[in-house]
Amino acid sequence: MEFPKKADRLKRLTQNIIFWMARGLSYGIVVILLLILFFIVRQGIEVISWEFLTTSPREGMTKGGIFPAIVGTFYLVMGSMLFAVPIGVMAGIYVHEYAKAGPVKRLIRIMTDNLAGVPSIIFGLFGMALFVNQLNFGTSILAGSLTLGLMALPIVIRTTEEALIAVADHYRHASLALGATRWYTIHKVVLPIAMPNILTGLILAVGRVSGETAPILFTVAAYFLPRLPSGILDQCMALPYHLYVISTSGTQIEAARPMAYGTALVLIVIVMIVNLSAAGLRHYLSKKVKMN
Repeated sequence: MEFPKKADRLKRLTQNIIFWMARGLSYGIVVILLLILFFIVRQGIEVISWEFLTTSPREGMTKGGIFPAIVGTFYLVMGSMLFAVPIGVMAGIYVHEYAKAGPVKRLIRIMTDNLAGVPSIIFGLFGMALFVNQLNFGTSILAGSLTLGLMALPIVIRTTEEALIAVADHYRHASLALGATRWYTIHKVVLPIAMPNILTGLILAVGRVSGETAPILFTVAAYFLPRLPSGILDQCMALPYHLYVISTSGTQIEAARPMAYGTALVLIVIVMIVNLSAAGLRHYLSKKVKMN
């Protein structure tokens, strides 16, 4: 009977080692994130002011504010989501609810996964070739939003599909048994239950497109544009590209360094606000679904 006891002790020891390794790695991720945030906040907080947030840059972007870049980033994120969300959600619904198992469905999934892995600079080149040159949108908010929307599309599709997979089939069967149509079942029964998880995909999509530089470099971003755009065919400044420019070019890089950290801090705060807002909405919808 001694051998089983030794085997049990070995199993418990192995389990404890794996547990503490997983815990250590998890805490390590949190520490790394906190260190990044601490570094950015420490370097950028000194330039954050009302003037910095509400005025235009001046003197070679070494003084003034970043208001046009904030507005431009908002336009691009909202424009990309207006394009990616309806198409991505409908595509995810088709793949899971309508497409039959077979080579076509597998091909759609493979292509979606491959699209998610394409480097962002390739999206920028494609957007420039198609939207800027071929469709004659020029370097504009429209071209940039469509390019960023293409980047967000595979994330929305896959998370929508996974959210629909998580919905138990008995909800569908019960609705169909009561005489509801397939689309009514999806629209009124399945989607409300899956919506909290779909929002998770939207959070990931917003997080990706809000910090991209390469796609907007080819399609929309202006080096220095101290005014707000008047339409979707205008260029605009954007926080990621503004951060890149003031950090790497010009003859007064050191003078612009505090503004670079301030810009990075504002971008992080904006992304965090969007994520927290979406997480709050997700929590509200989850509670609503449980109550129903």
